[in-house]
Amino acid sequence: MSYARFSPKQRTVMTWWIPGNPNAQKEAIVCDGAVRSGKTMAMGLSFFLWASTCFDGMRFGVCGKTISSLRRNVLSEILPRLAQLGAVWKEKRSENLLTLRFLGHENQFYVFGGRDESSASLIQGITFAGILMDEVALMPRSFVEQACARCSVAGSRMWFNCNPAGPSHWFYKTWIQEAEQRNCLRLHFTMEDNPSLTDQIRRRYQRLYTGVFYRRFILGQWVQAEGRVYDFFEPDMVADPPAEPLEKYYISCDYGTVNPTSMGLWGRKNGVWYRIREFYFNSRAEMRQMTDEEYAAAMKKLAGERPITAVVVDPSAASFMEVLRRQGWRVQKAKNDVLAGIRLTADCLKKGKVVICSGCDDCLREMDTYVWNPQGGGLDRVKKENDHAMDDMRYFVSTILGDKQTGIMVCSVERKQ
Repeated sequence: MSYARFSPKQRTVMTWWIPGNPNAQKEAIVCDGAVRSGKTMAMGLSFFLWASTCFDGMRFGVCGKTISSLRRNVLSEILPRLAQLGAVWKEKRSENLLTLRFLGHENQFYVFGGRDESSASLIQGITFAGILMDEVALMPRSFVEQACARCSVAGSRMWFNCNPAGPSHWFYKTWIQEAEQRNCLRLHFTMEDNPSLTDQIRRRYQRLYTGVFYRRFILGQWVQAEGRVYDFFEPDMVADPPAEPLEKYYISCDYGTVNPTSMGLWGRKNGVWYRIREFYFNSRAEMRQMTDEEYAAAMKKLAGERPITAVVVDPSAASFMEVLRRQGWRVQKAKNDVLAGIRLTADCLKKGKVVICSGCDDCLREMDTYVWNPQGGGLDRVKKENDHAMDDMRYFVSTILGDKQTGIMVCSVERKQ
């Protein structure tokens, strides 16, 4: 990428800190907006150029949701470009320390992951001349505020970028809505601000999402999740079960004792996964509870004589998984990132990669009643009602199909249920 190919908004990011620039007196910058909008590349380059131009022998913080994601999404993209410009760098991974010699100056950059509330303790006590926080909306507030508090060197600045979340998110309310009071430059990016994307690629990305995720990741809006989760799903998307035998079979399970237990039998034909049968037991409605052994027997009946590759099980159902293993089932603990799973499931349903078959009445019933929680406390949460078949479907898609999907990769805050 050359400087001539930067968009006007990217050039603003690259030059805002230069003396004489109209924004040079700002103490922070926030770049938010659509995915694939070019904000991460421009901000990363600008941050390291600023640090190497204005400081020598100083320490800086470079933060992401996790250290591995930061290295993958930022450092692996930025450092080779800096090397092309003459920078020399070395990394001590055991210390999460990057030393950069550039423009006649040498500075140290400490790498941090802001995964949860405990991460704030990792950054205490150190003094920074500046921080770069990639995907800041995914980090806990305590970690971000602790990182900001570390910037006490004269001339220090703070750099933030992120994709949007809900309008009640603390970062939106404190840094974006109050940008002027905080002497912060806020730049909102869209895909049109990334000159490396062709119109064809932009249209492809626009087809990947609907509803709230389209508004956030494509339009870059901080909007509230509301209404049906799978609001695009219509009755004409339901199909009759395909003729058997099928190419491969799995069973997915959301386990409950007081809450309902839902199991889905999945079969693949010509690259499409069909939910061909299901088992659903509501202990409250039936006025009795089933044991783990009874659920295992129900699973065996659901499978029939079909060769089941594996059973994907609710990760909290430790006792049930042990019963299944003892009976000879191959068990996989389900991936349980709720929002990422919902997005992937929606994508697979829309593209016809996953099909719910007639006869799966409880799954189809929940498709109409699975909704966002308007009292989510500023976070995106689904109502914990009518979600058991939805969970077992999400477990299957996330665990079995998740690593096989291509397209936009978007992270989100882990939701604790």
